[in-house]
Amino acid sequence: MTSITVTAQAYAAGARVTGLDLRKPLTPEQIATVQAAWHDHLVLAFPDQDLTAPQLIAFTAQMGEVERNDNVPYYRDPDYPEVLLVSNKPRNGKPSETRNTGRNWHADLTYTDRPAKGSVLMCKEKPPIGGDTMFANMYMAYETLSPVLRDFIETLDAVHDITLIKGFERRDPAQIADMKRANPPIAHPVVRTHPETGRKLLFISERIRNFVGMTEEESRPLLRFLNDHATAPEFVYRHQWALNDVVMWDNRCTLHIALKDFDQSQPRHMMRCSMRGEKSGYVIQPESKDDASLKSALAAVS
Repeated sequence: MTSITVTAQAYAAGARVTGLDLRKPLTPEQIATVQAAWHDHLVLAFPDQDLTAPQLIAFTAQMGEVERNDNVPYYRDPDYPEVLLVSNKPRNGKPSETRNTGRNWHADLTYTDRPAKGSVLMCKEKPPIGGDTMFANMYMAYETLSPVLRDFIETLDAVHDITLIKGFERRDPAQIADMKRANPPIAHPVVRTHPETGRKLLFISERIRNFVGMTEEESRPLLRFLNDHATAPEFVYRHQWALNDVVMWDNRCTLHIALKDFDQSQPRHMMRCSMRGEKSGYVIQPESKDDASLKSALAAVS
């Protein structure tokens, strides 16, 4: 049996894993090796893996319960709802709604009460140059904050909002309305403890509207600082895609962003599966008319 080789690719995160054929079921020993490497490096790249959609689903299922993407049902593979198509190739004669997916720093499905445990992305077509994805280590982001700031943000919950997905407002209006109904703003703790490693991490992104109990104006400076801090170069791994790469990341302790650093006339076609995460957060109830009127009156006399 070919031995598994794990080679670190960057200081903050990222490792290349060879010696596996992901088209075949992994042994318990292989799964344990992959999971240990995942915890150590947060982002794993498996080169030269030409998987079909069912094979991608089967590999993902060995790492966790597979997400069906019911919260964003419009972008799934028509035959395999577990597979999200992240593509700039036209669909049904129209521009793909996912052609600009992932253009701001985020973790997957944080606008739900079960943010993804992890995601697996398969590169089926790529432009000759660019189309990279960057990943940020949120353990490091938390651990390098001052003790005073760490103590303060541990008291905060943050409101994650699907409408803050970059380019969301340019999608089909009917789909936007449905997704907003299915995904109301939801609050998650700003500091979380990873359920498997026990390490604390910063759980923020560019898809947060405000901190619970604070206005957007009050929240904005701290959010900007935390996002800038978390995505500093020393905390980031940049993955340069090759055809048939499979990349798996731990969504609970990383952020990622898909870069628009390529010729948009060239195809970039990916298949993504995600693993269901732990239950988290609570829905933020919309303001009543009385609440809104009171705020307006207070603003008028302040």
